[in-house]
Amino acid sequence: MNGLRRYALVLAIYLNTRGFGFVLFEGHLSPFDWGMREIRGPRKHGRCVTHISKKFDRYLPDILVLQDTSPEGTRRAPRITYLNAAIAELAKSRGIPVYAYSRDQVRAAFDYLGCVNKESLAEVIAKKIPAFERYVPPPRKPWMSEDARMGLFDAAALALMFFYSIDGDRQAT
Repeated sequence: MNGLRRYALVLAIYLNTRGFGFVLFEGHLSPFDWGMREIRGPRKHGRCVTHISKKFDRYLPDILVLQDTSPEGTRRAPRITYLNAAIAELAKSRGIPVYAYSRDQVRAAFDYLGCVNKESLAEVIAKKIPAFERYVPPPRKPWMSEDARMGLFDAAALALMFFYSIDGDRQAT
């Protein structure tokens, strides 16, 4: 855990079609702040960047963790890929190191816990971080769209993946 002492605040952001979910960690299982931001209407891109810029100004994170939306990473909609790149550039311009992990990397890190889908991953994260228990969405039916709260757990999974990768353990939580 010596590597963790260098980074006081880790901000993980997960972009989705409705906006974004974020989690700010002080340590491996110590969330400091979290939430979901829904952005509707025209100029979603600019408003997302503005909201995330305000998060940078407010918290001054030491690390930013995003989903890898490169062609080798996770395939996402072009708007999300473009927005992800814009947020990474914003962070780099402020001197914040950016780490990105693909969906496959996150799944592999949580594989030993039997996480077969996002719902089971959310339940595992909520068990490890009790503050998130109340945000676990109900099981999704085939005709339902994904619950907006799932972005919170996707962001938390990215942050835990970061801690896993720098800690060197074989387990994400």
